[in-house]
Amino acid sequence: MPLLAGLVLAVLLGGGGFYATYSGMLGGGGGEDAHAATDSPDGANHAGDAIAFVPIEPILVSLPHESMPRHLRFRAEIETIPEHKDAVAEIMPRILDVLNSYLRAVATEDLERPTALIRLRAQMLRRIQLIAGDREIRDLLVTEFVLN
Repeated sequence: MPLLAGLVLAVLLGGGGFYATYSGMLGGGGGEDAHAATDSPDGANHAGDAIAFVPIEPILVSLPHESMPRHLRFRAEIETIPEHKDAVAEIMPRILDVLNSYLRAVATEDLERPTALIRLRAQMLRRIQLIAGDREIRDLLVTEFVLN
């Protein structure tokens, strides 16, 4: 009997904890409405705003390796608002320069890690935002990341 009571209590507490987290009472999940309000990295709600994408030319980086040469092929797009699309395209040479410099400085071992793309994307986005200044850069969407 005590085992059955413990099992029932565990199920009830687990369900209650899930509901409290999902509904937002504990600040964890918050359901779909809470996720829509924090879709962007800066936490602002851009759900109804128009977006534009500025493609970045493909980047091919030679990586140092003992036995044979290796290459990284990288392609991405910058998410911005339509009003800033032309301004972002104008500074594309600076963006390509900073991305090339950063990707060449990253160690090959760091690129091979399973979580490398997440960290690299965040680092590159921050560098692009610093270059862009007052132009609104919302996100960096990596469309190709091939290491061979």
